[in-house]
Amino acid sequence: MPTSIVTTDDLMEFKLELLEEIQKLLEKKSGNISEKWLKSTEVMKMLKISAGTLYGFRTKGILPYSKIGGLIYYDLAIIKKTLTDNLIQNE
Repeated sequence: MPTSIVTTDDLMEFKLELLEEIQKLLEKKSGNISEKWLKSTEVMKMLKISAGTLYGFRTKGILPYSKIGGLIYYDLAIIKKTLTDNLIQNE
């Protein structure tokens, strides 16, 4: 069986490849969650509204939310449904 010498450069290259693969897996796995649940900042950006307006939507029950610790999450499907349900069509 032939022997090969592993250099520090080889180990560094392996480390970078391994980290890249782990990052891809994490992005793929967390991508499913972020497609369904949005943070407040994402909702404000998406709807082009202020933090105060979003707070008003929460307190008036317009947009339901989930709170974990100090973070608030909104269901993307509910946001889309709320927009559709409140669609105003000019006659």
